[in-house]
This record gives sequence, C-alpha cells and structure tokens, in this order.
Amino acid sequence: MLTLALPKGRLAEESIDLMISKGWLSAKPDPDSKELIYNDPMGRIRILLVRSQDVATYVEQCAADAGISGWDVLKEGGYDLAIPLDLGIGKCRLSLAAPEGYALEARHRKIRVATKYPNLAREFFFHKGLSCEIFKLYGSIELAPLVGLSDCIVDLVSTGGTLKANGLKELNVILESSARLVFNRSSLYGKRKEAAEFMDSLSKIGTDTSISEK
Repeated sequence: MLTLALPKGRLAEESIDLMISKGWLSAKPDPDSKELIYNDPMGRIRILLVRSQDVATYVEQCAADAGISGWDVLKEGGYDLAIPLDLGIGKCRLSLAAPEGYALEARHRKIRVATKYPNLAREFFFHKGLSCEIFKLYGSIELAPLVGLSDCIVDLVSTGGTLKANGLKELNVILESSARLVFNRSSLYGKRKEAAEFMDSLSKIGTDTSISEK
C-alpha cells in the first residue's frame, strides 16, 4: 500500500478522479466526512488530506510515501524529493500583477511586493536587477496594492478574472505550474514495485519522466 498526501480542495478532487480512472482507487472519500485519512477498500492507496503547503513536508519526512503538489509550491520550498511526473492537472501560472498604469521598469525605489511566494518573487526581481521589499501574506493578495500595502503582487493566476475584478493587470508570467507527483527517495526505492506501477499508470497523462527535478 502506498500512502499518498493530497492537498485539500480542487486538486485533491482532480487527483482522486484520476486515480479512480487508472484503477488505483475504488471510490471517492465521503465529502461530508471530517476524517483526514482515507483507506480505500481496494487496499492499494491510503490518502492523507493536508494543506497544499504541507504536502511536500509530509512526503519529505516520510510520513507519506508520495504526494501530489503544485509545481509552484515545490519550487518555492526547495524540497529534496523525487519528482518523476508532471500530471498535467491543476494548471495555473505564477504571475506578477499590478494596478493599471503601473510600469515596473520605471521604478527607481525599492518595489514593495505582496505574495505567498517570497522566494520565487525575490528571485524574479533579483534577475531583473530590481530591489524589492517582500510582504508575505496568506490570502486576499489582490487587496494589498489597492490599499497601499504594496506596489504589486506575485500570485497564482488561472483565468485572470480575480485580477480584472480588482483592477489589476498581469505584467509577467514567472512560472507555469501544474500538479506533480512526488516521492521521498526512501519509498521510491523501498516500495519500488508499487511506486513503479503507480508511476507507469499515471505516466500516460504526464510529460516529465525524469526521476528528479530541481
């Protein structure tokens, strides 16, 4: 049996649908249940439902054999994990956005940036040769430039509807993100048969077959 950490929410739902279609799960967990551990009757997968930011930690520390996490979260955290597959679901992008009329290159002072991704934001501005001050927020990022907390934001964008509704425009795409299958290296080799079967069944919709990715 493989123990799989999944982020609560839409990505978990997409991942569960995928595993059912590939024969790894027999049914969806009860959506009304408050339980955070789901043991599927088939006995092939045990699911841990955790916060999206915590998936990689559960896997890295061997509390789970594998997990499904957004590439944005993995890049931000710099975890030591095997990342064999891009699952092609949960697609979005990490972008720089600002109010209409904001010109990034015209700024001569330190740029104030609100984001949940301080490391990726700092790296982006460093490569642009621009000085920045980062404010780490945990939600409602679009609000920050509207009330003067920041000049711009770095946040995930799917359709751009939330940005538009708040008078913001997308300036740069920093990172294209999608869901990745991750393993800790101990389970990848200690449970190599199950891991290989799991990866093989999911690889038909994945695009990246390397064992690790930094």
